[in-house]
Amino acid sequence: MQSSKIRIGTRGSPLALVQANIVAKAIGHAHGLAPDDIEIVVIRTTGDRVQDRALSELGGKGLFTKEIDEALLAGDIDMAVHSMKDVPTTLPPGLVIPTLLPREDPRDAFISSVADHIAGLPRGARVGSASLRRAAQLRRLRPDVEVVNFRGNVDTRLKKLGAGEVQATFLALAGIRRLGLEAHVTSIVDETDMLPAVAQGAIGIQIREDDAPIRQRLSPLGDKKTAVEIACEREFLATLDGSCRTPIAGLARLEDGRLLFTGRVVSPDGSQCLDISAQGRPSEAVALGREAGQNLLARGAGRLVAS
Repeated sequence: MQSSKIRIGTRGSPLALVQANIVAKAIGHAHGLAPDDIEIVVIRTTGDRVQDRALSELGGKGLFTKEIDEALLAGDIDMAVHSMKDVPTTLPPGLVIPTLLPREDPRDAFISSVADHIAGLPRGARVGSASLRRAAQLRRLRPDVEVVNFRGNVDTRLKKLGAGEVQATFLALAGIRRLGLEAHVTSIVDETDMLPAVAQGAIGIQIREDDAPIRQRLSPLGDKKTAVEIACEREFLATLDGSCRTPIAGLARLEDGRLLFTGRVVSPDGSQCLDISAQGRPSEAVALGREAGQNLLARGAGRLVAS
């Protein structure tokens, strides 16, 4: 028997639960629903279970979505809430993401006990990161520092930093803000130094493609500006065939009616870097991202991605 409640599937991390509750409150407000009308269902994913290995060793994107996708397809939940940076560019057949909430600040935050910014780190400093994108860009700027694998949720990583396991780390500013932990941020990393992950800061809501009633419930929540930016960035990533195993970064911004995009591919050791900047109309978002990716491939990005 189908539940009368709207069931929202999510990971169980503190940040994932905050984001699921943001969606639940938005749906409740839009449709005058009581809190009891919406149920949050916690689903443990592969990325949550395996904490002793780097994400790149576990198979790339999909680590934080696979089990949730399966629950959605099985009808165990009505929708799933994802951090869009974790979502593969190709969705499982039968699933779509029709709704993106307004995007938070997509930049990375630098958090350190010994320096105010990347340039101030002492030689040989240990910096924790599970992200190949961050590690590669850091090595590009500071080849003298040591990058160590750093897994766990935001609270866990902050505790490890406080215990002295590393002298600095990076976290998505959006997640820190949503958790109310902005006081821990030492500085915000400039985009020219460390370009964000594709779709960082965006929350997506995934549903079954044929579920018209749920799609209708979500229609008031969508943010068109975010949708344009994310469409451009994800097409760039898809063109480069990127995953968590590839140091690819990209950021689109819709400003004054123009879509501005910057993309980057870096070799894992940071020694080689290819950048691309482009702009166009919002209606050209997908084409703009595709052309930017093709430009970098023509300049040898495939070799860097495969290295």
